[in-house]
Amino acid sequence: MARWLPRSADLTRFCQKLNRVKTLEDDMMETSFNRCLSTIDLTLLGIGGMVGSGLYVLTGTVAKEIAGPAVIVSFIIAGFASLLAALCYAEFGARVPKTGSAYMFTYVSVGEIWAFLIGWNVLLEYMIGGAAVARAWSGYLDSIFNHKIKNFTETHVGTWQVPFLAHYPDFLAAAILLVATAFISFGAKVSSWLNHVFSAISMGVILFILIMGFILAQPKNWSTQEGGFAPYGLSGIMAGTATCFYAFVGFDVIAASSEEARNPQRAVPRAIAFSLGLATGAYILVSVVLTLMVPWHTLDPDSALADAFYRRGYAWAGFLVAAGSICAMNTVLLSNLFSLPRIVYAMAEDGLFFQVFSRVHPRTQVPVVGIVVFGLLMALLALVFDLEALVQFLSIGTLLAYTFVAASIIVLRFQQQKVDVPAPAASSRPSSESHEGPSASELKEYESFSDKLQLVDRDKSKEHREPGQLKAAFEPYLEFLSDFYPGEVVTVAVVTLMVSAICLCSILVFGNTHLHLPTWSYSLLLVLFSLGFLLSLLLIWAHEQQRGTQTFQIPLVPLSPALSIVLNIYLMLKLSYMTWLRFAIWLLLVGYGIWHSKENLREPRPQRGSARYVVFPSGSLEERVQAVQPSSQPAAGLPDTDTDDCKR
Repeated sequence: MARWLPRSADLTRFCQKLNRVKTLEDDMMETSFNRCLSTIDLTLLGIGGMVGSGLYVLTGTVAKEIAGPAVIVSFIIAGFASLLAALCYAEFGARVPKTGSAYMFTYVSVGEIWAFLIGWNVLLEYMIGGAAVARAWSGYLDSIFNHKIKNFTETHVGTWQVPFLAHYPDFLAAAILLVATAFISFGAKVSSWLNHVFSAISMGVILFILIMGFILAQPKNWSTQEGGFAPYGLSGIMAGTATCFYAFVGFDVIAASSEEARNPQRAVPRAIAFSLGLATGAYILVSVVLTLMVPWHTLDPDSALADAFYRRGYAWAGFLVAAGSICAMNTVLLSNLFSLPRIVYAMAEDGLFFQVFSRVHPRTQVPVVGIVVFGLLMALLALVFDLEALVQFLSIGTLLAYTFVAASIIVLRFQQQKVDVPAPAASSRPSSESHEGPSASELKEYESFSDKLQLVDRDKSKEHREPGQLKAAFEPYLEFLSDFYPGEVVTVAVVTLMVSAICLCSILVFGNTHLHLPTWSYSLLLVLFSLGFLLSLLLIWAHEQQRGTQTFQIPLVPLSPALSIVLNIYLMLKLSYMTWLRFAIWLLLVGYGIWHSKENLREPRPQRGSARYVVFPSGSLEERVQAVQPSSQPAAGLPDTDTDDCKR
């Protein structure tokens, strides 16, 4: 029975597999894709991903049912919260100009298992999101023609009464997805040109709405006679913020397109900043116009803008609003279909997905297989499935990706730069007699959590400190931390910070409602977990970080990513339990990638035990990295001693 139990060495090796990070190429600008996108192209892609049907539907829904005219404040707070996540994406997109977005960023800094989970959740997010937008597009177009398309389908095709399936097959939604898939497969330049056309029409309609809206504005609609500016109070504003936050999730298409940008180091941060700023401004101004045109409590949540113009005597303006909504939803569809195959390509290229999806068409220079297959799957979802129950599932995948990208920024910023240590020639293998250097007791052994952490000399001048080392000012007070390898304390502190954030947000969300904690224990737990969060933050800040890089860096690290982590976790805990249940079931698909990963193929295959690394002190400025043979497998030609034998 005991022989079937896993050995400790096997468990250690398995844990190392989960935490290994991606090895990046020396020339990260080399790619199979066509680097043809400018800053304007990326900016319009980001605007297209963010300014969709939410501008025409979400503003009215939040204003009437959640926040009132204070929806303006909700969008301001949500825009700031999205800015924290967007800045993290901007730094990663500039430093790692490879396709894959949150999946790639997590893989190069945190570990393989976490990147795999993020990748699968992003895939699910794009698939369901694209299908849901296609159904919304179909429903909006159908409503313009008095639902004739729906009535024709129900009469001649029939209806279904099956759980999880739509009431009737939506052929129009499937058709628009297939058409968009065909255009996307022609290449990045064609996709960008098509996005330019729809974005220009959409922005023209938004400009018309703002001009006409301010002309028709009536300040009395914010008066106390109509309920005031914030009829639902602070709780309504914060609840509206949680809903409005999802209006800004489309900016990650810019990061996913960084491998096709001409100058990603400059274009990606600028495009993210411009697109997020313009989208936030559009949402805020449209909310101002909408709540000033008509009283907020009389809005129609399904078609607030068109209904507002109709009630003010401008029925013809409803057609322009409808045209703008259709074009805006087209840009969202293009954004989803543009990003999804590229993330699949990145996972397949790393061996975490089927290799067929890593093929790039030699002429169009896009992953055609991924575009066609996932375009068909998305069309099938839109055709037959009821997506209402699955739409909320999108939120948790997005927020989880934001959380890991923010944590990855902290880990990456406090990691040492990659140092190439030349391997000694095979012919220079020393004999056992030449091992006169250090004794076994002098060997310094490290268990690294990733291949990118490099062993460096501990005897360097203390005036020059590497990233991840304790700052000189804190060394007299935290001297016991100087014995750890650079970056190890920061990694532990990041984990502690995330655990503290989860506990803190859990108390805030469930303390008074589900847990029914007394006041004294509620306050005590809040104080304890807040202290744990702040101490972790201070411990990270007490270490040196990378400086002087030529690419964009998010300011106020680690504070900015830490605030993003807290906010994302808080919003995740506000989701329903059914969302978490679906999320847990989706994570069961984790098995394939662990054993097919290319990082797994790069690892050496020891017969027994796992490889370790030791550093022999020497008088030189660089220390030598040497692999240790397991004690039960002495190296050939070397005597079997009490200590592990070494080979170079």
